[in-house]
Amino acid sequence: MSRVFPHPLLAAALLLMWLLLTSFSFAQFVLGGVVAAAASRAMAALQPSKPRISRWRVIPRLAGVVTLDILRSNAAVFSIIVQGRWRERVSGFVAIPLDLRDRTGLAVLSCIVTSTPGTAWVEYDPVSGVLLIHVLDLVDKDEWVTLIKNRYEAPLMEIFE
Repeated sequence: MSRVFPHPLLAAALLLMWLLLTSFSFAQFVLGGVVAAAASRAMAALQPSKPRISRWRVIPRLAGVVTLDILRSNAAVFSIIVQGRWRERVSGFVAIPLDLRDRTGLAVLSCIVTSTPGTAWVEYDPVSGVLLIHVLDLVDKDEWVTLIKNRYEAPLMEIFE
């Protein structure tokens, strides 16, 4: 069984998603099963490393901070769009030197930055460790560097390094 479905939870989730997005028929079940099996085998070929979590207790605090930041950012972007103040805003790019090198930590950071409205992860240079983000309402670049490093990078380094 593990040779056909090396990642059974991934295969089951893909099959369920396939059936939810298409129709519940035998043909779609078989086709979805083939796609799920192929994706499961492809994931096994990638041989992803398992993340090593050092401090579990930091995760709920980080999740709370991220949730509040996403809610605040949603409200800020909403007010910019609804009030028509988007013409007054200056958007731009911010280069942030990161100390975080763990791949899983960087992946989580990319999800955090991209899921926060008004910001987008643009590029990361693994050699220099510099992250480039785009900010919709850029007032102070140094403030963004401090925010990313203190609110997100520091807890992620505690969790993953």
